[in-house]
This record gives sequence, C-alpha cells and structure tokens, in this order.
Amino acid sequence: MLFAFNVSAQQSVVSSIPKEIQGRTVENGEGIPDVHILNLSARTATITNADGVFRLEVSQGDTLMISAVRYMRMMWVISPEALEAGEIEIPLQPFVNELDEVVVSPYALTGDLAEDLTRIPENKAPTSYSLNLPNATARKYTPTENRLHEATTGGGLLPLNPLLNAITGRTKRLKKQLAVEHRFAKLMEIRQPFADSVFVDQLGIPEERLSDYLYFCEVDSLFTDVAYSGDQLRIWAFFRRKGEEYRKNNDLD
Repeated sequence: MLFAFNVSAQQSVVSSIPKEIQGRTVENGEGIPDVHILNLSARTATITNADGVFRLEVSQGDTLMISAVRYMRMMWVISPEALEAGEIEIPLQPFVNELDEVVVSPYALTGDLAEDLTRIPENKAPTSYSLNLPNATARKYTPTENRLHEATTGGGLLPLNPLLNAITGRTKRLKKQLAVEHRFAKLMEIRQPFADSVFVDQLGIPEERLSDYLYFCEVDSLFTDVAYSGDQLRIWAFFRRKGEEYRKNNDLD
C-alpha cells in the first residue's frame, strides 16, 4: 500500500510540472490563424500562426480560453492524455447570433452607477500585501516576459542569442504575445470593480456572453487609451457604448 501511495504521489507531482505543448485550431480540418489562446490558470497567452498552430506552456488541469473573430469563444481543459501526447487539436464553431433570456437583478439596482456600486457585495481575497508577507511588493515576471528577456540578451562581443532569435522571428512573436497578455491583464483589472450583474442588468449583456462581450471591448482601437486613463466614469462610459454596439451587432435588443 505504501508503494502504491508513493507512485500516486509521484504521478501527481509530475502532472503538475508545466510542459510546452503544440496545438492547432481548425474548422473542417483547415487551420485557423490569429486565434487568441489564453491560459487562464497560468495567465499566459499566445496567438496561432497562419496554419492555426500555436505553442503554449501548460499543466494538467489548466483551462484555456480560445477566442477569435467569427468563432464562438470556448474553454478547453488540459487532460492528462493531452499533456502526455504534447499536442492538441481544437475544433472551432462559427459564431451564430441567438436570442437569450433576460436575467433579473438580485441587487435592486437603481440605474445610478455611484449608488449601485455600493449595493454590490465585494469579496476581496487575501493577498501577500494584505498579509504583510516578505517580498509582497516585488514584481513577478510572467513566463513570456522571462522568455523575451532570454531571447534579447546574451554575452560576448557578438551575442548570438538575440541575433538568432531576431532572424527566426522568435523575438517578434514573443513581443506580440506579451502585448496580448498585457491587454488581457488590463481588461481584467478595469472590469474588476464591476460585478457581473452590472453588465447583465444595466448593459443588457446576457451572462453567458460576458466573456465574448469583454473580448469585444478589448479589441476596440480606443481600449488602451481608456483603460490606462484611470478615469472610472470614462471607463464606464466606454463599457456602456460597447454594450450598445454589442447588443446591436448580435440582435439582442
């Protein structure tokens, strides 16, 4: 029994070790380019190439969010078999407009944003800073940032690492991937003060479409300027305008 327990524990540890896998997004067997692959568990991201192929570091049980224009957003959980094989194929479904049911607010919202925000319960998880832990304020770099640093640095009179990565296009791909991660992280930051019910009841976004609506906001050309403004009223006005556009584009009115 002790031997069996040790084997099981060892397998559990191995399955938790991150591993880079190769994936491909397809429709009817054809690769789909420019698909955003977000590892929600590890908070990393990448984009598929012209053949729909991508590479991403994952662990067993990680949840991937796959999104692309004209396709339904979907979640994909990394299974033990996929992790062992080191490759996955993800079929995407074209997006089809549908009418959704109305969700009634549980918070008796008034329509006044300043007042309604005080009615919504806020559950703050403990952080290393709130617990006064050592190095609580130290910045943590993402795997992509670490890989980009490795790709652009080197020693000697002629550092070969940056040169080779520039020639092969790896540095450019890493910079593009890092930009995607930064936009996604900023989106999660500015939407954090707003509970799901605010988007559902005040903007008329069906709850099951919140992820798709937020991606619709993220790809707007004005997103970066608004997101980094620090102006809550301007951010809310942006969310409202995009809500109107989203409902109109998807026949939800």
